[in-house]
Amino acid sequence: MRKPEEREEYANEGGGAVKAVQNVSFEVPEGKLFTLLGPSGCGKTTTLRSIAGLERPSAGDIEVAGRLVYSSEQGIFVAPNKRNFGMVFQSYAIWPHMNVFQNAAFPLEVRGLAKTEVRERVMRVLQAVALDDLLERDATKLSGGQQQRLALARALVMEPQILLLDEPLSNLDAKLRDRMRSELKRLQRDLNLTTVYVTHDQSEALALSHEIAVMNEGRIVQIGTPRQIYEQPADRFVADFVGMTNFIGGTVTALANGRCVVSSAMGEIKAHGSEGVRKGAAVIVSVRPEDVELSEAPPAADDGDNVCKGTIDAKDFLGDYLDFRVKVGDVVLLAKAHPSLRTPTGDSIYLRMKADKCVVISSR
Repeated sequence: MRKPEEREEYANEGGGAVKAVQNVSFEVPEGKLFTLLGPSGCGKTTTLRSIAGLERPSAGDIEVAGRLVYSSEQGIFVAPNKRNFGMVFQSYAIWPHMNVFQNAAFPLEVRGLAKTEVRERVMRVLQAVALDDLLERDATKLSGGQQQRLALARALVMEPQILLLDEPLSNLDAKLRDRMRSELKRLQRDLNLTTVYVTHDQSEALALSHEIAVMNEGRIVQIGTPRQIYEQPADRFVADFVGMTNFIGGTVTALANGRCVVSSAMGEIKAHGSEGVRKGAAVIVSVRPEDVELSEAPPAADDGDNVCKGTIDAKDFLGDYLDFRVKVGDVVLLAKAHPSLRTPTGDSIYLRMKADKCVVISSR
């Protein structure tokens, strides 16, 4: 699926134009799950609705498997019901007066398919989502997770070319959300579904996606695999939005072989040099809490490690790990450690940060 140069504008209350989506461009390989991730109001749902045909962009093209479903230049706009896309909304939109089978079968019956084909296709998708033993159950008597799976089944029964999912797990409680996330991942891979997924939940995006586009203020600011997005954020927004991180301000004093040295309030930091970084530039070093290693004794370190000494400012026991706040000079760093580390608050402790885990990004 290819979707270049899409823009959408709405009028605001003051009479001006607000650009909800600006110059968005991405490709989704067949059989992959592509996630649009970002805060509320960043344009991700508008982008999804434009793909579905529920919004008409002001410019650009939307192409699926070589077929244009929208083109501003060529005057093409394929109606939503002609695009053969499946869509699951945040609300699920289950019909309460129908049972499970009837809900899943309704889209096929509207198309006038034979009863034998309808039953065959419905049973196949209900089996895939593990609802085949609840055919006669009223939709209103389903749990939240079962309703979510029924909404998926109703989208899948159409054998869509693309599956579009708009925050489908947001109404579920935490444990059910985790379980349905795993189920959705299995279904997507088993059925080889080309999927565009919208969420503001970073954990969902990291767990489900083959590729992620992080959006902010109507623009895509970075596209990459979950590991690339998390470990190599393109800017401060991405680093801050996707997971927790430490930001350490400083100035680049040396560059060599993809590494750089940053002078900061906690001393010199050896870091991974991002593309475009120049000597003398004001930068921010981003390092994840789990990459700040703590020890009571001086750690063994090689040339690629940053080692310093700090004081434990605070700590919180969270069961399987401890959250530490460690003060180094005027800088306070967040760190995660195993519960076996029992150093009291106020005591000294050593920190080690590998240079490859310290990512330099522009301070602008």
